[in-house]
Amino acid sequence: MHSSAVFLIEFGAIILGLGLLGRLAGRLQFSPIPLYLLAGLAFGEGGLLPLGASEEFVAIGAEIGVILLLLMLGLEYTASDLVSNLKTQYPAGLVDMTLNALPGAALALLMGWGPVAAVVLAGVTWISSSGVIAKVLGDLGRLGNRETPVILSILVLEDLAMAVYLPIITALLAGVSLATGSVTLAIALGAAGLVLFLAVRYGRVISRFVSSDDPEKLLLVVLGLTLLVAGIAQQLQVSAAVGAFLVGIALSGEVAEGAHNLLAPLRDLFAAVFFVFFGLHTDPQSIPPVILPALGLAIVTALTKIATGYWAARRAGISAKGRWRAGGTLVARGEFSIVIAGLAVTAGIEPQLGPLATAYVLVLVILGPLTARYTEPIAMRLAGRRTPPPDTVLAQRGTPAAEMLEPMEDSGRDR
Repeated sequence: MHSSAVFLIEFGAIILGLGLLGRLAGRLQFSPIPLYLLAGLAFGEGGLLPLGASEEFVAIGAEIGVILLLLMLGLEYTASDLVSNLKTQYPAGLVDMTLNALPGAALALLMGWGPVAAVVLAGVTWISSSGVIAKVLGDLGRLGNRETPVILSILVLEDLAMAVYLPIITALLAGVSLATGSVTLAIALGAAGLVLFLAVRYGRVISRFVSSDDPEKLLLVVLGLTLLVAGIAQQLQVSAAVGAFLVGIALSGEVAEGAHNLLAPLRDLFAAVFFVFFGLHTDPQSIPPVILPALGLAIVTALTKIATGYWAARRAGISAKGRWRAGGTLVARGEFSIVIAGLAVTAGIEPQLGPLATAYVLVLVILGPLTARYTEPIAMRLAGRRTPPPDTVLAQRGTPAAEMLEPMEDSGRDR
């Protein structure tokens, strides 16, 4: 009875605190994610008041939060949208891997950690946080923007790449034979391909099966199906987030709209719990010794992510403002980076790798919402300073400003 009362007090205090932080962020017109993370740091190991009874429940809630974030993002798009984007954006996935994995691998080799640690840190710096970015897109009201499908395509390519990367890194860390590693990889690829095939080929059948006029039944079926598919995907070494996302794109029409309205409050609750959980498992005392290399790596890979998003959006024909928004949105790292670093820490390959990865992710998960919001206006302001006023340019050419002023203004619109 006593432990139950302590659990209710702790968890109730967490939810109340998150609500107050969210209200504060709303008044400041700022994403609440950094505040949620700082709250987790305050109540985690080495913080001001470590939690006890509610920690296990918070861990489960955090996992559900990531799943719901990706489900809701998937509900915004159809299966045909996904296939079309993947066909057109796979070069962006290759650029993303090259620009963002190499800095992590290079730092590990420079610090003398060896090739296995280099592969691990490459994954940490490569993969953006789908959970953080999905929340930021919703907070900033950008789910309908033209650059959002480009961002989504890169995230999906990264999540699907994890179906290949995670079995490889697990085999490297365990030191298993080539045959055993190949079997694990084949199972992972087969499972990911099967889920994607079912989502694309039988999406309408799934929507009819899920459809219901009763909101209660619709909520239970969609939530149950999502958790089931996510669990099966994770059991088969495929990302649970990928499974949840594919369930989302498999649903369409009125079913998707109804599910979106019903699940939005649950998503907001469990997503907040996820960010608190991330902070809970970051020991503040482990950060100072590795803060300088972590900051340097964060700055470099923030710039490479911005370059990735800009290039991909430009290739898709998005205007300059949309390119900068795409690049800034991709900066955040989070759940996958921590999972990858956790595998290395468990294997014991390099003691400093875990704290460095934690500090790196903490910096970028706080910086990410800021770059998503401010990269585009800062870039536009700097571009405006470098561009001479129209009348100055025309005067230099000997052309009356009034003759061409209106066409020049039209050409600068954000299409």
